[in-house]
Amino acid sequence: MSIFKKQESNVRSYCNSFPVIFRHAKGCWLETDQGERYIDFLAGAGSLNYGHNNPILKHALLEYIAQDGITHGLDMHTDAKAHFLSVLSNHILEPRRLDYKVQFTGPTGTNAVEAAIKLARKVTGRSNIVTFTNGFHGCTLGALAATGNQHHRGGAGIPLAGVSRLPYEGYADIDGLALFETMLVDNSSGLDHPAAVLLETVQGEGGLNVASNEWLQRLSKICKKHGILVIVDDIQAGCGRTGTFFSFEPSGIQPDIVTLSKSIGGYGLPMALVLLKPELDKWLPGEHNGTFRGNNHAFVTAAKAIEAYWANDDFSRHIQARSLQVSRTIQRLLKQHPELFVQGKGRGMMQGIECKNSNDAGEIAKLCFERGMIIETAGPNDEILKFFCPLTISESELEQGLHIFEHAVEAYSATVTQKAS
Repeated sequence: MSIFKKQESNVRSYCNSFPVIFRHAKGCWLETDQGERYIDFLAGAGSLNYGHNNPILKHALLEYIAQDGITHGLDMHTDAKAHFLSVLSNHILEPRRLDYKVQFTGPTGTNAVEAAIKLARKVTGRSNIVTFTNGFHGCTLGALAATGNQHHRGGAGIPLAGVSRLPYEGYADIDGLALFETMLVDNSSGLDHPAAVLLETVQGEGGLNVASNEWLQRLSKICKKHGILVIVDDIQAGCGRTGTFFSFEPSGIQPDIVTLSKSIGGYGLPMALVLLKPELDKWLPGEHNGTFRGNNHAFVTAAKAIEAYWANDDFSRHIQARSLQVSRTIQRLLKQHPELFVQGKGRGMMQGIECKNSNDAGEIAKLCFERGMIIETAGPNDEILKFFCPLTISESELEQGLHIFEHAVEAYSATVTQKAS
């Protein structure tokens, strides 16, 4: 372990919560160099929706590599890219009647957000971007300006500008959309007419806050009326995490721009893209680029993931069944431990349970780790325990993980009771 302390920057974070050396991974399981096994309820922060070393995706990747397929191609044409674009269109976009062009950005979510913001400003000629309380969009400067979390914002070193922030649905019981609409028509509101609104339909890092279908429809209508683009950041909530491929599907809205990353690559390989309505494609060649926007290995596994899991509704039904399994556990714990928990949060396989005390969440997560589970916290004060296992997890594996969590809660509750007495 000394090499990490000696050589790696203090910026590292997840390893502080899980101080072991991992060597193998399969499905929803991680194994250390000492042979200890942990069930994974983190899943690469949503980058491993199809699990570790998914055999279907691994076979496709190994076959492609064995044939000396293109690895790195900038934005040149390749067979792998052509196949991915065809599969994305045939299985994802066309069945949902979504007409989008595809922009490949640098292979991170924050780069996709940067591209979306730049494009909105370029197309509209306006600079202001409206974002929401508790939103998280990345740590590069443009995306960080749109991010609410003060811990991350504090690392910028310069003022973060170009963004106006509104209350998200449910924030302090304020009707943020009524405020937005009023400010848009008030010449003295001080709100510069926005180029776009940027939001997550389910806020991942911000605390698993969920925007209702009605709220999203209302927001979409306001934006359309005032010529404002809607950008949905589906980097964490997309690729099936909420039950449908896109998180916004149940609302019926059609965003002008969508950002995807994390699990779009299928295998955990770096990949990010921006979906944009054709009339918005005003880019000049190379105006936004990235050396690794042509990660063909990711194109291969991304296409295979869509073919294997999204050609019909079976996978969505599986996610819905596992979501109910998680929901039942959360509801049971809320009844059993009102002294610890406030409410359930989230949607689909993006759920969590809010603790009354943020310290409780951290201590329960530690106990889970001691019992063989990787689970992390979310929310402005790290007060929410976040259930984020791979979507491919089986019913029995999920039950095993939930039992570990429940036992950790019972042990912590007993400790708290003992201290109080």
